[in-house]
Amino acid sequence: MANAIILFDGVCNLCNGAVQFVIKRDKKNYFRFGSLQSEAGKKILHENNLPLDASDSFLLVEDGKVFDRSTAALRVLKHLKNGWPLLYGFMIVPKFLRDAVYNFIARNRYRWFGKTDECMLPTPELTAKFLNL
Repeated sequence: MANAIILFDGVCNLCNGAVQFVIKRDKKNYFRFGSLQSEAGKKILHENNLPLDASDSFLLVEDGKVFDRSTAALRVLKHLKNGWPLLYGFMIVPKFLRDAVYNFIARNRYRWFGKTDECMLPTPELTAKFLNL
């Protein structure tokens, strides 16, 4: 099985928490991670004709396709252990509605969850899961 790549805002506490959440539940080691601010993240954005300042989005690169916002999040949940894949059923909700909720949270994430001055550094045992390290 090929690996999928999750690109996230590396200075966002909510995003860093989401990455930790996925790592703990990714028992098949399916995901690799990179911050949108990293060189690897910028390269992927550039290769897919996406704006280099896309730090308000959560991106999933899977099977040669790029998914963003709520679609990316739901596709990630589909690969996790326990009951999380059941939430993939929310894909039946129209994207414009799902993304409206996503955008509301994204606009307020720094205020609600805070941010750091620099991207998180993975522990030595997690380094292999991250791009460009």
